[in-house]
Amino acid sequence: MNALENWYCSTSFWRWLTRKRLLPWLLGRSDLGNHLLEIGAGPGAATAELRKRVLRVTSLEYDYASAARLAQKLGNGAGVVQGDAAALPFADRTFSSAIAVLVLHHLRSSEQQDRTFAEVHRVLQRGGRFFAFEIPDGWFNRVIHTNSTFIPVQPAALALRLTTAGFAGVTLDQRAGGFRFRASRKN
Repeated sequence: MNALENWYCSTSFWRWLTRKRLLPWLLGRSDLGNHLLEIGAGPGAATAELRKRVLRVTSLEYDYASAARLAQKLGNGAGVVQGDAAALPFADRTFSSAIAVLVLHHLRSSEQQDRTFAEVHRVLQRGGRFFAFEIPDGWFNRVIHTNSTFIPVQPAALALRLTTAGFAGVTLDQRAGGFRFRASRKN
């Protein structure tokens, strides 16, 4: 992420927007089970709210310094793990649900995105749900991501990509500024 993204994702406005608007739309009243994997936690804008909804949250962050800051902020390590979403450092069927907010477009290729889909499927328990929010391709989002990785996820291809990774029940909803998708592990 570039300096602008790091700054914005650390603001109280983004935390408020995530808590009051984004997470309610993304998750609704979904049952997240008892152990949620938060992929790409960053500065933790969603983490505190997720901890209110689920007994146990494990927050994965790729950037070592960001993971260390989040762990310090939350105290006692708080289930923060430094790792790669495309090679998750967890056992099969560990989590009841998983969430990725504005993470997938930061992976370096569509192949890494597909590996992440497969990895999320692997670590979800039977019936586990995967929730994600992403932004569309466009000039504004490309400008914001100057000097940052920006590999937009194409909504039209998501159902096939997630089904190929093993998911079922894929749904996609779009709003101005972004889209959400949900998928389930059936077996």
